[in-house]
Amino acid sequence: MSETLMILPASDTRDIRLVRVPDDYESHEAFRHVTGLIAAVEEQHPDCEPDDIVEALEDHGFETVEFILGPTLP
Repeated sequence: MSETLMILPASDTRDIRLVRVPDDYESHEAFRHVTGLIAAVEEQHPDCEPDDIVEALEDHGFETVEFILGPTLP
C-alpha cells in the first residue's frame, strides 16, 4: 500500500513540515482533520509555534518526515 504524505506550507520556509498521514485516513479526511487540529492548537495557544502543532499531529498518528527543500520550480 502506498503512503500518503502531506506538505504543511508556511510563509517562513524553516517552518514547512512534511507529515505521513495514517493509513486509515483518506486524503480529504486527513486535510479536514489536520485543519481542525491546527485551529484547536491556535485557539488554545494563540502564540503557538509550529512544533506545538506538530506535537498535536503526532498525538493523532501523523508522523513528521525529514525532507530537503529543493529549488523553486518555474
